[in-house]
Amino acid sequence: MREITCEELRKSLSQYELVDVRTPEEYVGELGHIEKARLVTLGPDLVDYLKNIPKDTRIAFICRSGARSGQSTLLSEEMGFTESFNLVGGMIRWNELQYEVQRGVSL
Repeated sequence: MREITCEELRKSLSQYELVDVRTPEEYVGELGHIEKARLVTLGPDLVDYLKNIPKDTRIAFICRSGARSGQSTLLSEEMGFTESFNLVGGMIRWNELQYEVQRGVSL
C-alpha cells in the first residue's frame, strides 16, 4: 500500500483528489476536515464513488488515524487504481501539526 505523510500532502494538495472516508459527524466534528476534501464514507458509498472515476485519479484517502483510509487505499488498489495513497496518521496527525482545518461546516 502506498502512503503519504501529512507533510508531503500539505506541500502538494492540489495534485490530489482528497477523499475523507469518515462519518459525516466526524467530518464536521472536533478534528475537522481538510479544505476541499470530499466526504465519501467507507463502505458502499466509497465503492460507488470509485466505480465512477478514472482509475488513474491520484487520490489521498483520509480518516481519523489512518486505519480506515488504509482499508480504502487497499480497496482502491484491488479495484485497479494506480495512484491512491493512505494519509499516515490521518486527521489526528494533521491536527498535531497544526495544519489548517475546517470545523463545524455543514454538509
